[in-house]
Amino acid sequence: MNQYRTHTCGALREENVGQSVRLSGWVDTVRDHGGVTFLDLRDQYGVTQIVLHEECKTGKENVITVSGPVKKRDAETVNPKIETGTVEVHAEKIEIQSKTVRTLPFEISESKKTREEIRLSHRFLDLRNPAVQKNILLRAKVISFLRTKMENLGFTEIHTPILTSSSPEGARDYLVPSRKHHGKFYALPQAPQIFKQLLMVSGFDRYFQIAPCFRDEDARADRSPGEFYQLDFEMSFAEQEDVLKTAETVLFDVFKTFSEKPVSPTPFRRIPYAEAMLKYGTDKPDLRNPLVIEDLTTFFADVDFAPFKNIPVRGIVARGAAKQSKSFFERMLAFATEIGMKGLGYISFLEDGSLKGPIVKFLPEEKQAALRKDLSIKQNDVLFFIADAPKVVDGLAGKIRTELGSQLNLINNDRFEMCFIVDFPMFGINEETEAVEFTHNPFSMPQGGLESLQTKPPLDILAWQYDIVCNGVELSSGAVRNHLPEVMIKAFEIAGYPEAEIEKKFPALFNAFHYGAPPHAGMAPGIERILMLLAEEENIREVTAFPMNGNAQDLLMGAPCEVTELQLREAHIRIRQTKQ
Repeated sequence: MNQYRTHTCGALREENVGQSVRLSGWVDTVRDHGGVTFLDLRDQYGVTQIVLHEECKTGKENVITVSGPVKKRDAETVNPKIETGTVEVHAEKIEIQSKTVRTLPFEISESKKTREEIRLSHRFLDLRNPAVQKNILLRAKVISFLRTKMENLGFTEIHTPILTSSSPEGARDYLVPSRKHHGKFYALPQAPQIFKQLLMVSGFDRYFQIAPCFRDEDARADRSPGEFYQLDFEMSFAEQEDVLKTAETVLFDVFKTFSEKPVSPTPFRRIPYAEAMLKYGTDKPDLRNPLVIEDLTTFFADVDFAPFKNIPVRGIVARGAAKQSKSFFERMLAFATEIGMKGLGYISFLEDGSLKGPIVKFLPEEKQAALRKDLSIKQNDVLFFIADAPKVVDGLAGKIRTELGSQLNLINNDRFEMCFIVDFPMFGINEETEAVEFTHNPFSMPQGGLESLQTKPPLDILAWQYDIVCNGVELSSGAVRNHLPEVMIKAFEIAGYPEAEIEKKFPALFNAFHYGAPPHAGMAPGIERILMLLAEEENIREVTAFPMNGNAQDLLMGAPCEVTELQLREAHIRIRQTKQ
């Protein structure tokens, strides 16, 4: 190939035996066997064993070039764990290209066990670990696959601006001061939302891009504090079902291609938001968990049990849980207390047909029989109860459902369960101000259009909004867009925004809708969240080449950093000291 290598470190096989080759890479391990030294030479493509019949003068992580013949390993020394494990190179010449002259902060192979601040400040070393590097290579393959898939579905890749105007989209903007326009700022886009809608107005039929998004928000395991990427797409003359079919085609294929785990067959389940909240206690249900929440409010309406009076009551049947030890029930009670519940009532249905639990004495025999029948309760089942205020009861029940699934080992980690959540409410009540506000994307089309906005109470209006969820992780949200000025004006008016304010906050979109806008819809699955699931990682930083830490710092490059007084003056910025 060139002066450095004829093959990569993952290429040699038995058919190469007898050939003279050159390999270049990093010294992974050194094993001195007294007169014979074995090196493992590593590059992106794999590892090859090198045999030296003279004193080894190179250390770990030095970059070297090795020349020599390929020989077959003895049967007892074959390494089945690597693809080159049946051969080795007997070094006739070694050239040191560069040396590691500083002490390694961690063993490369152990980098994932190292403290995060050390890993990220030496990310270039962390990325040498094949276990870390494979996630970045997977990312490249997945993005390439997605691009090809979208192109095959008739979508056109169009890049939208990075420097744009600030827009009230939920999270804090990253602001960029303008040198040429005193006192004014650009903002990095939280999403290409407005631009992709403008593309539809411009006459492009199907748009997509692997879009960078920037949000100044606190980090979570599944959320980056700086930038992240979406498979952003939009379709003209499309209804909700058109978008859902496109999304499930793409996501089914990408999960099927890059994982051996079974994937939900298409079409994925469509679950209305209200049903998801009632049955699963969340709009991000993990369908691998077989437990379902039951509404027992009506059942207990005529039961003389004070804690369940005049509030919603939910129940979860845990099959066979009566056989669990006392510590199981103690753990569940402790968890309930941790999440803000006053307690966790339950009834155990024992093998001898009797019922056990503090609530039993309040239930006449006919009520006990009704519970068995209505919930298909069998011997050794346990019925757990959650009762609280309407605003919190479903969320609490969802957390108990998840904890029960975990404690009882009910969740099958060897499959991907997908679903769409649909029929989100258009409006909700802000708990602090008690004012009506948008609950989802404000650019969504209400179901029923203008008529529903004019005739229905705001909290009864549903929107053409949808999420896609996999194993309890929200991969994407999307919506059929509001493309009519009169509908936009009325929707924002209900949420407390007069027409003048809409035109001020969203001038381009508001103006464009007055020149003939097609009905359009889209969504934007998160790239990192897809990769987290495929790579079976628990933190988004494991699938990002150069991530920030949880405190929004780039420890490798030292960002954010101070800049010079000249740079500040050019951007018309003065740093104010905050009071201690």
